[in-house]
Amino acid sequence: MDGQNDDALLPGSNYHCYTEKFAFRSDSDEDSTDGGANFSFDDASSNHQKAPRIFDRFYNSSSSEDDEEDATSSSNYQRRLDYMLQFLDRKLSTSSSNSQPLPEFTGSGGGIGVFKPPIRGPVHPNRPVSLEIRPHPLRETQVGRFLRNVVCVSDGDGSQLWAGSESGLRVWDLKNDIYGGIVEGEEDGTVRFRESAQVAAAALCVVGDGGNRLVWSGHKDGRIMCWKMLDFSNGRGNGDSGNEFQELLSWQAHRGPVLSMVVSSYGDLWCGSEGGAIKIWPWEAVEKSLALTTGERHMASLSVERSYIDLRSQNSIYSNIFTSDVKYMLSDHSVAKMWTAGYQSFALWDARTRELLKVFNIDGQIENLSLDSLAEDEMRMKYVSSNSKEKTQNSFNFFQRSRNVILGAADAVRRAAVKGAFGDDSRRVEALVAMSDGMIWIGCSNGSLVQWDGNGTRLQDIQHHSFAVQSLCTVGARIWVGYTSGTVQVLDLNGDLLGQWVAHNSPVIDLAVGAGYVFTLANHGGIRGWSITSPGPLDNMFRAELAGKEFLYTRLENLKILAGTWNVGQERAAPDSFISWLGSAAADVDIIVVGLQEVEMGAGFLAVSAAKETMGLEGSSAGQWWLDMIGKTLDEGSTFSSVGSRQLAGLLISVWVRNNIRAHVGDVDVAAVPCGFGRAIGNKGAVGLRMRVYGRVMCFVNCHFAAHLEAVNRRNADFDHVYRTMIFSRPSNNLNVVAAGVSSAVQMLRTNTMGINTVEGTPEISEADMVVFLGDFNYRLDGISYDEARDFVSQRCFDWLREKDQLRAEMEAGHVFQGMREAVIKFPPTYKFERNQPGLAGYDSGEKKRVPAWCDRILYRDSRSTSASTCSLDCPVVASILLYEACMDVTDSDHKPVRCILNVEVARVDETVRRQEFGEIIKSNDKIKRLLKELTKVPEAFVSTNNIILQNQDISILRISNKSKKDRALYEIVCEGLSTIEDGQASEHRPRGSFGFPMWLEVIFLFTRSYSL
Repeated sequence: MDGQNDDALLPGSNYHCYTEKFAFRSDSDEDSTDGGANFSFDDASSNHQKAPRIFDRFYNSSSSEDDEEDATSSSNYQRRLDYMLQFLDRKLSTSSSNSQPLPEFTGSGGGIGVFKPPIRGPVHPNRPVSLEIRPHPLRETQVGRFLRNVVCVSDGDGSQLWAGSESGLRVWDLKNDIYGGIVEGEEDGTVRFRESAQVAAAALCVVGDGGNRLVWSGHKDGRIMCWKMLDFSNGRGNGDSGNEFQELLSWQAHRGPVLSMVVSSYGDLWCGSEGGAIKIWPWEAVEKSLALTTGERHMASLSVERSYIDLRSQNSIYSNIFTSDVKYMLSDHSVAKMWTAGYQSFALWDARTRELLKVFNIDGQIENLSLDSLAEDEMRMKYVSSNSKEKTQNSFNFFQRSRNVILGAADAVRRAAVKGAFGDDSRRVEALVAMSDGMIWIGCSNGSLVQWDGNGTRLQDIQHHSFAVQSLCTVGARIWVGYTSGTVQVLDLNGDLLGQWVAHNSPVIDLAVGAGYVFTLANHGGIRGWSITSPGPLDNMFRAELAGKEFLYTRLENLKILAGTWNVGQERAAPDSFISWLGSAAADVDIIVVGLQEVEMGAGFLAVSAAKETMGLEGSSAGQWWLDMIGKTLDEGSTFSSVGSRQLAGLLISVWVRNNIRAHVGDVDVAAVPCGFGRAIGNKGAVGLRMRVYGRVMCFVNCHFAAHLEAVNRRNADFDHVYRTMIFSRPSNNLNVVAAGVSSAVQMLRTNTMGINTVEGTPEISEADMVVFLGDFNYRLDGISYDEARDFVSQRCFDWLREKDQLRAEMEAGHVFQGMREAVIKFPPTYKFERNQPGLAGYDSGEKKRVPAWCDRILYRDSRSTSASTCSLDCPVVASILLYEACMDVTDSDHKPVRCILNVEVARVDETVRRQEFGEIIKSNDKIKRLLKELTKVPEAFVSTNNIILQNQDISILRISNKSKKDRALYEIVCEGLSTIEDGQASEHRPRGSFGFPMWLEVIFLFTRSYSL
């Protein structure tokens, strides 16, 4: 500081105490729980004033907004009342629709195995209750805005959740808004957040410095940005828009992207980039730039940018060994060391001296070079260069750098050859975390977890899951692990499994701890908060309480779906045919699903189509013509919008949505399954489209099965093959929205973009809340002649004909379409007709005289396990058929088009109201309050001194004694700054990083444990 002979004072350190029971965090500046204890140096000295923060002068107070809060509260209570009345109305009413549904026939075998509807409920039965900070957003709304990382930052006044996205940063106030109500104009169901102005490049990493109320973000374009934490002391932040964010500094840190970033034990900012690049930005330079006056601030970024220390250029050994991208960084505050890592290699550094201590690989093997020969070469080169001119010197430096690069590459090849391959990709490093006991844990892409000590010695590896690890975090004596499967596991310090559950239906790409919760960020952008006590005794209590309040947060939606199928026989229909089939029924529907068969056929076309499929291509001019004509019929743009389509040879499916519900429809995925000629050619098969509607998954499958009367078993096998093997992926014609900064393990999962991670062997179709099958199933009439069938049709004796229907017989036997429903058929058979001949006289009268049959069908399965089930969160999708008919006046093909209108009720959770109910339970349930009080109680402790005074380089001891005889506690010390003392007076407070010890201070941490019997 000003002089080492002056006394130095380190005031105002924050204590964060974690009880060993459930590792509940208690911040010293927040209100303490009765019966517990919070500690700070402020409590021990009444005449000590809390150290001012250097940026406090930037914060502006704003007027009270109580009126706005009262209006919001009133709106939320009104919503709960509406849901209660809606619930009672459902219980008392006999029908939810003015139109009576048609009678239905249900196939056998639907309640077992893969044909059983997925289990749903107001709370998930197999996991703790979560707090939905940001419900699963629709993918289409996130293009260019995907969240990629989260971090919790606490300054003692409350925790904030910061998230880096592809377009900027978001902040949630976890103290004031976490149980708050709806805010108009924001994402539906999301906790109120603030969003920065758009930035030029995606934020790949975000770190917090609560001691100085700073947040750092590293970006894809190589820039680092410094943000001031938002002031929520008035409950609203600094302003009413993106102006709440204040960018303090911004500079170009690397030529490539900033891949990793961390604050060291001495307050320095370390960041890593491609090719092993590591730069350090000393805190002294950052502090100086931040302290500049307004008139001098134009020099701030330039001053910081020039202050960096380039470790790669200063350390030839490191530059020769470590050439991979620095994807991960970790500050081990217990021993003041820094870990930097690529996918297969690690480097260990001294945070104080910035000296390279060790380079080793994933197996713990130390990477060695011939240091003596390197030193000899360098000395010889220095001697030669000392007698050369400047030009020669520059040339020599160039050749020296080139030599180092070549040596590094050659050594990498040598080390890879020793291993037998260029690295073991299955053990790629995906996450790092430092534990409270001084251990380091690493998560790998094969699902294994590796434990290391603070010196880089590999201790053990364990594996509790087969999917890749994506994220790690620690709270107290627990490790939380997030996997690509969406599973979260909780382990103790020894690596033993305490609990696990599926947290998201998408990879868990990041974890953060704050405000008593562990927050999980899913790859689709959703954020959930889980109590840090989970798994524990509170889980079942919360689950029971929330389930009992289902009627308060259940929201019902009603929509109508028009499904139409037509085998067009390679013909093009007249405009009047489109109107008769679709246009005349589209007036009152919300979603239109169109399935076409035989759009285009022929051996040459099928071969070309199969070849295009192998290259990821699809579609044809004939298919596009049909899509254009459907769009014109539905008044595309002004009334309906196309959400997606998929073509496989002659099969085509497309879905259209009315514009007024378009915002609630998304996550569109498509699929194709060929069934013809060795399951490789698309003359027979299926195309599917899956999407999310009001938060529920709906799947539509257009099929064309094997022909001919006797091929019943082949048709059954075609259905089974389609049902079990259909795998959905993003439409090829959609925008490529793969987000920057996502690990390669997540990139490998992009084929299943909705993120429905099914149990191994479980078909994706079976995970949908509603499934509609439509198409030319080709089932015929058995045991009846052509003339007999014509007579029954002319007399409209459909009851007797239905007894001859192959499909009905196979469904009754449970051989096909298990558990699916179809309205009782009351229209003539739709196959086979002479083209352009109207009426029933148009049935095939040629030489073959094919027996009329109901080849063209529409079936569905909803969430009901029994016909009596009503729409609720346990049974979220309930459908009924209002219309099922064939358009007999359309004569363009040898098949008649068929259409069906389904009335669909959808139950979804109002996440805003549910969060409020969660908060009410915490406040009002005495049993939960009592248990929380017990779990969050901090053991009584003794602190040996209130101030740390350093004089003449004497050793000063800070002793914290836990006086509890049964519970251990873990303490975290956060340094807010330091001052120097001259003539008995403390000079102006000087901030440090959150763990920012001065460089002349060496701190040795001693761990002692005592046990009482």
